[in-house]
Amino acid sequence: MRDVGLPERWAPALLSLLRFVAGLIFLEHGAQKLLGFPPSPMPQPAPMTLFWFGGILELVGGTLVALGLFTRPVAFLLSGEMAIAYWMFHAPQSPYPAVNMGDAAILYCFVFLYLAAAGPGPWSLDATMRRGRRR
Repeated sequence: MRDVGLPERWAPALLSLLRFVAGLIFLEHGAQKLLGFPPSPMPQPAPMTLFWFGGILELVGGTLVALGLFTRPVAFLLSGEMAIAYWMFHAPQSPYPAVNMGDAAILYCFVFLYLAAAGPGPWSLDATMRRGRRR
């Protein structure tokens, strides 16, 4: 049996850390849209608009991802949200993400797609619930 090196041993924990940080930063975008915190120069979106629904997905979805609860389906949904956001709002401005300010949407899209495939990692409520069912 091959000894697992340090990078391989840390991979599951770093997956959990990536999930937590991405979810935390993402929920901040939703809080900014819906709750006005942290303060933003953009006005809060009117209820039932695309930006309002986006804020709900970001706040609730980001919270669930940060906690590692229902990670795979939520991350898949958020990945789709970011793909739509990029193609609807950023790409029409310019084909270059650095110019159209869509680089964060692209990164979120692929980080969430990765989380949908890889799962939440060991430090998550999903993992805790799985361990509880095995007992």
